[in-house]
Amino acid sequence: MNKMLVYFVAALNQVYDHLCFCDVAVALLGLFLFSCMIQRLTNKGPILWPVMGIIPSMFLHVNHIYDWATTAFIRAGGTFQFKGMWMGGSYGILTADPSNIEYMLKTRFRNFPKGKYYRERFYDLLGDGIFNADDELWKQQRRIAITEMHSSLFVKHTLQTMQHLVQKQLVKLLDMVAKSGDCIDLQEVLLRFTFDNICITALGVETECLAPDFPQVPFAKAFEDATQLTLFRFMVPPFVWKPMKLFGLGYEKRLKEAITITNDFAEKTVRDRRNELVKLGGRFNGRSDLLSRLMEMENSYLSDRFLRDFCISLILAGRDTSSVGLTWFFWLVQKHPKIERRILMEINEIISWREKKEVVFTMEELKKMVYLEAALSESLRLYPPVPIDMKEVIEDDIFPDGSVVKKGARVMYCIYSMARMEAIWGKDCLEFKPERWIKDGKFMSENQFKYAVFNAGPRLCLGKTFAYMQMKMVAATILQRYEVKVVKDHKVVPKVTTTLYMKNGLVVNLKPRLVNSTA
Repeated sequence: MNKMLVYFVAALNQVYDHLCFCDVAVALLGLFLFSCMIQRLTNKGPILWPVMGIIPSMFLHVNHIYDWATTAFIRAGGTFQFKGMWMGGSYGILTADPSNIEYMLKTRFRNFPKGKYYRERFYDLLGDGIFNADDELWKQQRRIAITEMHSSLFVKHTLQTMQHLVQKQLVKLLDMVAKSGDCIDLQEVLLRFTFDNICITALGVETECLAPDFPQVPFAKAFEDATQLTLFRFMVPPFVWKPMKLFGLGYEKRLKEAITITNDFAEKTVRDRRNELVKLGGRFNGRSDLLSRLMEMENSYLSDRFLRDFCISLILAGRDTSSVGLTWFFWLVQKHPKIERRILMEINEIISWREKKEVVFTMEELKKMVYLEAALSESLRLYPPVPIDMKEVIEDDIFPDGSVVKKGARVMYCIYSMARMEAIWGKDCLEFKPERWIKDGKFMSENQFKYAVFNAGPRLCLGKTFAYMQMKMVAATILQRYEVKVVKDHKVVPKVTTTLYMKNGLVVNLKPRLVNSTA
């Protein structure tokens, strides 16, 4: 027995003596390639690399990641598995299958909440606000939002706010630009408009972002930085971003500074409004913004922290989605003159009874703009403001297409890719075709799980009506007054972030359609 052990040790020593680094490298390379080959044969989606998972594949296609994902979905039949970096704890499935989305957002809604992974990364910015909450906390905020946002008083307030901003700020700014002949970043203008609008509507505060000199408003700048910097937490594993947060390093230091400014502004607004309510004896005189209504109707039952988180969540939703949706809409419309002419014909028919110089549309006129609503919906289909969303799995489950998900897994569904799949939208899925939304002269909504732009199921966006009203008001006002042309050689590509911004903005020239004065 001892002799055998001696022979074995001697053999190992002989192998060791002849082994070199090159041999180990070749062996490891062979193991790596074999692993990739096996994974390629067994997984329908992109290659899941050893240790790094799907991350190398994503970085190789980062400049066109949404189109790369679309190709992967088509090749995989609508769903494929993914894994993140080893020890990062990220794994699950990516899907663009409407039946899976309906199962997740409606049928088994309770099993697919936002989840700890999402909430943890957004908590510093959104706290327990409605877009970062689950279970009872979410239900409470949902009930409050439905009661207040759907009231006739609030709807009237939002319309008047839009009309005021369009007439007193947006049109004046664009008239000035058109007369000067200068070009302007329309995406920046629209972001400032929607930010002003939602701040007045939600907080009752005028930020004056849309002033002609484009002032840098600390709250607005900090809010934008905070939303964009938070994205990095989704791109790196927790053992990277958490120590950076703890020690205040890199982007986490900048994120903390931005969130501090954002929270300070919101907290001061809530505190000042609370003091105002006390001075007025528990009833506001003439205030119809959401924050004031919540304080008044709930008789101070809601905490200041609750109100802060709730309003910051609404600002996030109200600022980005409508402005980004409008930006892509104007880009698409100027590329399709026939569609633009039809929109203009509809607008002019609706307002033919009054003088063209009146630029502010009424609620009744906006409701009649069927083709404009169809064009906006088609634009949102092709370029959804939130291109991809995420849920977490509470218990093991099986999707309608047979995909298995384990407890703790994440399910990401790509709304951008859904619009580009023939299996969902037909052979003309890549076309900008407003007619697909119209039947017998009336606007026809699509299945919300096929068209998940405004979320779906119990979490269907409460601000959908508000968003359409705002987009129609702005789109009709601008198109009726100006020809919008993208400057020559301006490159339009989506930005890789939580919201589908244009990476380089949308730089345009404005040419007046009519010789008229500002109302």
